Amino acid sequence: MDVKQQSMIQESQKPSTKKHDSSSDALPLPLYLANGVFFTIFFSAVYYLLLRWREKIRNSAPLHVLTLSEIGAIVALLVSFIYLLCFFGISFVQSLIIPRATHDILDELEEIDQLMNEEDSRTALCAAAPALSDCQIASPRPKSKLDKIDAADQLPALTLSEVDEDIIKSVVEGKTPSYSLESKLGDTRRAAALRREALQRISGKSLTGLPLEGFDYDAILGQCCEMPVGYVQIPVGIAGPLLLDGREFSVPMATTEGCLVASTNRGCKAIYVSGGASSVVFRDAMTRAPVVRFGTAKRAADLKFFLEDPLNFEALSLVFNSSSRFARLQSIKCAIAGKNLYIRFSCGTGDAMGMNMVSKGVQNVMDFLHKEFPDMDVIGISGNYCSDKKPAAVNWIEGRGKSVVCEAIIKEDVVKKVLKTNVESLVELNMLKNLTGSAMAGALGGFNAHASNIVSAIFIATGQDPAQNIESSHCITMMEAVNGGKDLHISVTMPSIEVGTVGGGTQLASQSACLNLLGVKGASKEAPGSNARQLATIVAGAVLAGELSLMSALAAGQLVKSHMKYNRSNKDVSKASS
Repeated sequence: MDVKQQSMIQESQKPSTKKHDSSSDALPLPLYLANGVFFTIFFSAVYYLLLRWREKIRNSAPLHVLTLSEIGAIVALLVSFIYLLCFFGISFVQSLIIPRATHDILDELEEIDQLMNEEDSRTALCAAAPALSDCQIASPRPKSKLDKIDAADQLPALTLSEVDEDIIKSVVEGKTPSYSLESKLGDTRRAAALRREALQRISGKSLTGLPLEGFDYDAILGQCCEMPVGYVQIPVGIAGPLLLDGREFSVPMATTEGCLVASTNRGCKAIYVSGGASSVVFRDAMTRAPVVRFGTAKRAADLKFFLEDPLNFEALSLVFNSSSRFARLQSIKCAIAGKNLYIRFSCGTGDAMGMNMVSKGVQNVMDFLHKEFPDMDVIGISGNYCSDKKPAAVNWIEGRGKSVVCEAIIKEDVVKKVLKTNVESLVELNMLKNLTGSAMAGALGGFNAHASNIVSAIFIATGQDPAQNIESSHCITMMEAVNGGKDLHISVTMPSIEVGTVGGGTQLASQSACLNLLGVKGASKEAPGSNARQLATIVAGAVLAGELSLMSALAAGQLVKSHMKYNRSNKDVSKASS
């Protein structure tokens, strides 16, 4: 490459401070003189023609008969108009030829260049500051139209400022912890975007298809999810109306399984036309069970007797209840294993699911007990005798959260017309499948067809803890022929439904909307805890509908047929896009 070519390239790479004017390249005259000449010609021609046509109108002369001077004026008018149109209307002409999307991208490129220049100047002012100082990160990059372009079609250089690039490189190199981006940047959306880009560079894998925009990252900061890089979309279907205790509910279910919402909806219909279902919450207590250790088994037994003595319960409950306006200690049960003691506290928690509330109360009691038993060593605030998020007989027997029983009588004609089967077949199938079959498998709380399906879908839709589906799905489904063997009595008993209508994921916009649909959003001011109990009964009612429909499908031999029709996709997943 010679010197002339290098100089030409350098000149072409210099940033321009004004828009390029292609019409001026062909003018040997100075631009202002050329414009002045053609403006003069244009307006002079217009003025002359208007005078001539006015005179002809007054004299009743034909307008189409032109003199030589009038022809010259018309030619001058057209020439000057074409010049002025090309000079001042070039952007308009380009808009008719070049697609509008191209102009948008060009405008965005100019916008990004300007922003990068501003970032450069800001970086220069903060040269003495650390790489992630407040001076550099005070002004996050505003959203632009390029953000709407598919991620696979845009280059990082077009969307990231130099400051963002420096932050991403710092995360990739391990100099800046990924979890600290929110606190350093003060912008949760920007932190998620930069963390996402850093993850793609570290892993070498694309996250195209995982949405980033359209989510309130401020709502989850410090309480729902750490180090977010996007969010997962789960469709929400509606089953119902579910007629329960004289009220109708449209039940939201978040799921990706075909047939589930449709099947539950069919069960709701069968219950509705049969007069509805009824429910009872017969226990409401969240549990937490710390494990403590003593030097001898005798000392562990001494604490057990002390805790289970009714004379000491009032003092312990005062200490426990002081931790919250809604926490109310109900009972204490202990299990001893050598010199180790497991203490299971049960308490009411209002409309909250209550795990944190109970833990705080238990900690207060442990501090109180340490004064009476100074040799007590608290090994863990949770010793798995609670038991949380694990299948456990203690929950199946003693209950945890809300214990609910829900029942309905399905009329004979409904069983035949809606469920496409008969009462005798359903009763026999329930005995052999849900009762005997589960017993043969050694099931723990799993004496049902698919309670977990419905519980999980409602939990996700309403912002509950999905992991608590394990104990919340404990369910025994009972079926019996009644009214002379013509009608079907069906019930579900669920001893440990763990739900709340405040706290956790219930406050997020989508989940809050689903709770609002059910009429149980937030805390009840009139009767604390009633919203959470109502939600538990809705879960049990939906499980009742789901059990009824699936068992009917099995009895009628419809299960495989329906799933082959509704639960299979014919799409080429290799071509599927977000």
